[in-house]
Amino acid sequence: MNEIQQSASQELIKITGDTPTMRLFSLLELIAEQDQSFSLQDLVDRTDLPKPTVHRMLQQLEGSDMLTRDTDGRHYCVGGRLRRLAENLLFNDTKYGARHAVLKALGNELGESCNLTALSGNEVLYLDRVETEAPLRFYLRPGSKVPVHCSASGKVLLAQKTPSQRRRLLENVPFETYTKNTIQTLEELELELDKVREQGYAFDNEEFLPGLFCVAVLVPRADGSRSNMAVATQAPIMRMTADKALAALPALQRAAQALMRIEEKENVG
Repeated sequence: MNEIQQSASQELIKITGDTPTMRLFSLLELIAEQDQSFSLQDLVDRTDLPKPTVHRMLQQLEGSDMLTRDTDGRHYCVGGRLRRLAENLLFNDTKYGARHAVLKALGNELGESCNLTALSGNEVLYLDRVETEAPLRFYLRPGSKVPVHCSASGKVLLAQKTPSQRRRLLENVPFETYTKNTIQTLEELELELDKVREQGYAFDNEEFLPGLFCVAVLVPRADGSRSNMAVATQAPIMRMTADKALAALPALQRAAQALMRIEEKENVG
């Protein structure tokens, strides 16, 4: 049963707004809270709107590429335009300068490139990055995306989700092989995520790019809810081993706490 349906018996969400545009926005707010596709009937069961009204609103959102139909033709999911809007907000919000300062300080402390990332669909989006001054380095600019199954940040972000949520996200995604170390199946990834949840960090040991080692931790949320942000450092394997990555964990965790406080302060303000 869809999560919208599961909570429908508890309360109906009132779709409010003085204009049709604001009511569409109110419906989008409800949709944005879902982590899976949903049907017309799911929204009818969850809101105070009649079915013809919800159907018309979904048609409008689909026509503007804010939503798109799933492969079965009955369910909807986030469209490209809405996803780009969310990504642009993450890039350009007022917290950017403060977050970048934390990332820069982390890069100076570790002497290696550092990233701030978020989950975007089945990929990891680079929100910000600082580059090492070392002559041998891998360039990945903000806005770059990497596959979730072979990145350290992707693993710590996925590890928060339930197995059923991960299946919905990844069951139809090909596990493309980039190196001999790339995880190639969902079953193999689940075993890896069990370790990530237990240890609180994740490695990318030459799984996406040959010769690159990465370690990531989650940026927690002060209220304990699920986060969509991770901080990581990466370097060529000649400079970073598993032992050196573990030695970098205290600095990464301090940066993660500093980033959490920035988010908390902004939300309170």
